[in-house]
Amino acid sequence: MAASSVLRSVLSRTLGRSRCAGGFRCVYSSAQVRPEAGRRLACWETASTRQDRKTNFYKRGGDGALWAAVAFSLFSSTDEDKRDEAQRKEDEMILLLKKAKLSLHRGNLSAASSFLHQAVALAHQTHNNQAIIYTYSQMANLAYLQGHLDSAEKLFKAAMSFMLAGGTPEDDNAVIEMSLKLATIYAEQNKVELAEHGFRFCLESLEAKLEKHKQLPEDERTEEHEILRRDTHLLLGLCLDSRARYRASMLHLNQAGQDYRKALDICRREQGETHPQTLVLMSDLATILDLQGRHDEALALIQQAVDLSLSTEHPDHHVLLGNLAGILMHTGRLEDSVRFYQEALGRAAQAGDQAAMDQIQEGLKEVKKRRSQERKEPTEEAAQ
Repeated sequence: MAASSVLRSVLSRTLGRSRCAGGFRCVYSSAQVRPEAGRRLACWETASTRQDRKTNFYKRGGDGALWAAVAFSLFSSTDEDKRDEAQRKEDEMILLLKKAKLSLHRGNLSAASSFLHQAVALAHQTHNNQAIIYTYSQMANLAYLQGHLDSAEKLFKAAMSFMLAGGTPEDDNAVIEMSLKLATIYAEQNKVELAEHGFRFCLESLEAKLEKHKQLPEDERTEEHEILRRDTHLLLGLCLDSRARYRASMLHLNQAGQDYRKALDICRREQGETHPQTLVLMSDLATILDLQGRHDEALALIQQAVDLSLSTEHPDHHVLLGNLAGILMHTGRLEDSVRFYQEALGRAAQAGDQAAMDQIQEGLKEVKKRRSQERKEPTEEAAQ
């Protein structure tokens, strides 16, 4: 597999891994989205659509029914009625968010979008800032998933505006995580200056918070402080991993390798040597080393990751096997490369991972091409 193909491989795997609750592929968080998924437009409910629905309702009841409804609302409402109505809207909003999550899990992006837009309308009606922030964040994730980067950017900025207006500090981890998502969007849009500024803001903010924690006297470090320190450290790892992928895409391999090493060190310290994310970072660093021509180092690292992934039943074991096969090919061990590619292909098929299967097939084609060249070269030398 050519260097450019290897690079595309690591970047596509990176985007396919688990993502944070706010979206994107996050090293240490939850939720799942795939930016390469279908590009169906999100369907906002327009003002005219809402008006049509109101008009139809009024027509069914006639003018008398309309006046009765208005009169009831003006003269018969009580505080208890208002509380019941607020509770009803809150329950409906929660149900819509659950439906959106289920639709996203099933890959029904259109339905998820519809549910989220209904939910955010209710959140605004009830002036529930936390619900507004959460729903805007989920809508931004979905827009990113659908490839609508401009919409995702606007939605993340809207969510951040509500957070900051509500008194959330600029260096709060939630704000930094959302800033990281914006930096990632700018990176994909090739807005280099904005992307680099975003990554730098996130990293410097987190490093300052961690340094502040170090200066805290031992007797003042509560369990809550320790939880915050760990979360902040893991978020720093996420930022480093994200910037590493960005730098790799720019072919700044030395810088990408440095970021991957730091992210890997954080993941090992906070989550352990056998944590799934640790193994993925080992694989990504091995890919960078391979691209730099440091094949022996890359082979040792990916072999370690593969061995650990087998013992821990890592869900991406087939991806790591494919990376091992690619590095073996670059060292000239073509027979071993084919053997591992074929094993990876079988496991990818069992996992239903079509993207990995496509990449593995590309690798097998490259091995076949190299074999053909090796057979051809001795023949040409003999002829001379």
